[in-house]
Amino acid sequence: MTNDRPIPNVLSIAGSDPSGGAGIQADLKSFSALGAYGTSVITALTAQNTRGVRGVHPVPVEFIRLQLDTLLDDVAIDAVKIGMVASREVAETIRDALQSRRPRWIVLDPVMVAKSGDVLVDDAGIAAVREVLVPLADLITPNLPEAAVLLASPTPASRDEMLAMAPGLAALGAAAVLLKGGHLRDEGCPDLLIGNGDPHWVEGPRIGTDNLHGTGCSLSSAITARLAQGDTLPQAIATAKQWLEAALTESRRLDVGRGRGPVHHFHRWW
Repeated sequence: MTNDRPIPNVLSIAGSDPSGGAGIQADLKSFSALGAYGTSVITALTAQNTRGVRGVHPVPVEFIRLQLDTLLDDVAIDAVKIGMVASREVAETIRDALQSRRPRWIVLDPVMVAKSGDVLVDDAGIAAVREVLVPLADLITPNLPEAAVLLASPTPASRDEMLAMAPGLAALGAAAVLLKGGHLRDEGCPDLLIGNGDPHWVEGPRIGTDNLHGTGCSLSSAITARLAQGDTLPQAIATAKQWLEAALTESRRLDVGRGRGPVHHFHRWW
């Protein structure tokens, strides 16, 4: 049977990664792999590879505004994923654009610390994300270090400490939070969904690979793509996690860089 339902349009607002594993590049690959048409607005250029970040060059806010206005004047966007935002002015520009033409779903991945440990956003940028963008979001997807930055608290080291974070994260104002537990020293990779009823665990296996570059970007984008296609939030998270687990497993087929390589976004096709 032919599916006559239009393919949804999704937007990534994020920084660029020349190595292709994170940021805008990972988002567009994830959107495509999960069945959505990807568009993008670039907030920052980075000089990075699989071994680290050497520089960040913010895009002028006037040009970010022009990108947003030009795109949204023409393309109906079903869901948005927001990634790297470095200043309050940029955060407010994004908020104003999305409030005036509100998509059904807004997913915020508060990108603050790279997998290499490099800090990507200063204190003012962190405050802008917390105060301007988090309350706008239907879902935020912090990992444990990012959640600690948002709450100015120690990084959780156990499931109990993740649960203890739930009230503080919920109080930031997002409709829901997916607190990602990949940094735990746990046999699995437990994520905690907060704000969709009582907090509950979304379990997943720990994949034995060092190819972890861009996993957070890819997961949040995969969730966004599934939400745009009508999945409930729990369905979208479950489908995105299963896809990412396979992308991590199949990443061994790639040979990209000499550090933390990317996941294999298109493992289902090649």
